[in-house]
Formats: sequence, C-alpha cells, structure tokens
Amino acid sequence: MTVRFKGTELRPVLAEAVANQCRVILVKDQGVYFLAECGERRPDGRQKTIAYAAGCNPDVDAFDDWWELARAEFGGDDFGEFFDPQEGVFARILRSEDDLDVSASATHLSLQAVPPTPSGN
Repeated sequence: MTVRFKGTELRPVLAEAVANQCRVILVKDQGVYFLAECGERRPDGRQKTIAYAAGCNPDVDAFDDWWELARAEFGGDDFGEFFDPQEGVFARILRSEDDLDVSASATHLSLQAVPPTPSGN
C-alpha cells in the first residue's frame, strides 16, 4: 500500500522549508502530512502550509477512513521523520509537476516521485 501526496500541495511546503532553511517533516498523528520545520503559523497556532496525503486529511476525510489508511501504511504509532527539502526526491518534486508516493515497511520509508494522475487521485 502507498499514500500519495499531490505535488501541487507538497511544493509550497517544500518551498517554505527551502526559504526558511529548515527541514520538512513527514508526520503521522492527526492524519499523515508534510510540513516545514519552521513554517508560518495561523492565528490558532496551527501550521499554515501543510500537505496531507490523499485520504489522510482529518479536515476532509472521515475519521475511520483516514485513521485506517494511516494505520495500515504506517502502523499504530505516531511519528515525525525529518528530510532535507533540497535533496533527492524532494528536489525533483520542486523542479517538476510530479506527485510523491510514500510507503513504509517495519524498518524503512520509501519515497518515489511519480507523474500526477489525470483524475486528480
């Protein structure tokens, strides 16, 4: 199983991290999402620019749906994993129209740039 991050949503997060000279964080807690380590905050204290995995956004997806998808792919524990936004697959995402597929095993995360799907999924 894999979760997809739309490039159109991920690129602003990566650009914010590059501009702030910080890392991006893949988080699994209330959903599955990327955010900049040092990003602009909204008045309520939440991070302003967040890229959720398709189907894992608690603001738009039903709790049972996003929770089960996140648990199936990443297990039951919450986590945060840090990445350099200017290296590897993230550099490619910044320079292209690609989306990002993320999958996990018990010991590794796999990140792969993929062409966007025409249907928007």
